[in-house]
Amino acid sequence: MIKDFYLIVHNVRSLYNVGTMFRTADGLGIDKIYLTGYTGIPPRSEISKVAFGADELIPWEKYKNISVLLKKLRREKIKIIVLEKTKTAIHYLQFKPKFPLALVVGNEVRGVSSSLLKQADQVIYLPMAGKKESLNVGVAMGAVGYYINQFR
Repeated sequence: MIKDFYLIVHNVRSLYNVGTMFRTADGLGIDKIYLTGYTGIPPRSEISKVAFGADELIPWEKYKNISVLLKKLRREKIKIIVLEKTKTAIHYLQFKPKFPLALVVGNEVRGVSSSLLKQADQVIYLPMAGKKESLNVGVAMGAVGYYINQFR
């Protein structure tokens, strides 16, 4: 089986959001989740409660330093795609994925840092029609993940 779709969850503070992403990643067939920065790791009841066992099915690794992980993935020719609304980000529907790739999602409040954005091969965003600036990180990951999956 080709391993081509990875998820990087960086500095996500809510263990419930981490659980949501494990469960959604299972639905997407994501090959591995990288939990970076201060993102919590299994086993935790808060993650398991929402993941419904997906936290025991999907391979995952913990990296405190995301830059170390990104260098490793680049050596493996894996594209780094960041989900974040910036002035230069492209609309997710204009993004044409090339695999293998790793989708990076960040902190619920601060998003992804400017230094991390500079390490991305591409930055994409989800448009918002309402007054809020963003969706919940787990929901946003799911929406973009299902879009990306149609190109696999």
